[in-house]
Amino acid sequence: MLLRDQAVKDIALERPGATAIFRRNRIDFCCNGARSLNEAAAARGIATDVLEAELAALTPGPIGDLPTEPDALIDLILRRFHEVHRVELVELVRLAARVEAVHRDHPDCPTGLAAFLSETANELEDHMMKEEAVLFPMLKAGHGAMAGMPIARMRSEHLEHGERLEELARLTTDFTPPAGACTTWRALYAGCAKLDGDLREHIHIENNVLFALFDRDGVVSACGCGGKH
Repeated sequence: MLLRDQAVKDIALERPGATAIFRRNRIDFCCNGARSLNEAAAARGIATDVLEAELAALTPGPIGDLPTEPDALIDLILRRFHEVHRVELVELVRLAARVEAVHRDHPDCPTGLAAFLSETANELEDHMMKEEAVLFPMLKAGHGAMAGMPIARMRSEHLEHGERLEELARLTTDFTPPAGACTTWRALYAGCAKLDGDLREHIHIENNVLFALFDRDGVVSACGCGGKH
C-alpha cells in the first residue's frame, strides 16, 4: 500500500518521528487518525507528495555491511545514530508529557516518563558531544594510540546507557501500551522501543567494531597484525 493511502494513525505508529511532522502540519493523528494521509493532507491544503517525502525520510534504510575504515564508520555513526537520537528524543519527550497530562488518572499512566526521557536526552547529548569534540577527531587524526582512556570512558558510559534502557523498559511495561490506549500513547511506546533498539545497536557498533579497531596498541590494521610487520 502506498504511504498516501495508509491511515494517519498507522503511520504515526510505524514511523517514529511522524508525529512531529503531523503536529507541525496540524494533522490530527490521534482522534481523527483513521483518515488516509492523502485525505488528511487535502483537508489542510498540503501537497501529499511533500508529506510523503518527509515521512519516507524518517525511516533509515538497513545499515548493511559496515565500513572497515574508521573515518567512514565514524561518519555512519554520526549520521545514523547521533543525528537520529537528537531528533527523536525531542519528540519522545513531548509525546510523554502529553500522555502524562491527558491520562494522569489512568492506572497505567507512565508517570515520570517525560522527565526520565529528558534526563536521558541530556545524558546522551553530553556523551555524544564528548565523542564528537574529542574522541572521534582523535581517531580520525590517526592518534589511536592516545585514545585508550577516552575509549575506556565511553565504554563505561555505554554501560550506564544500558542501565537507562532497562529503566525505560520498566517505565513503559516493556513498550506495551494498555488496552485501548490512544494513538499518541501507542506512538510514544513505539518510539521508545525504536530508541531502545537504535541505542543498543549504536553501542554495539562503537564497542565491538569501532573501538575494537584500536584495542591493539591503538593501531588500525587491515591485515590483522596490529600494524607490525
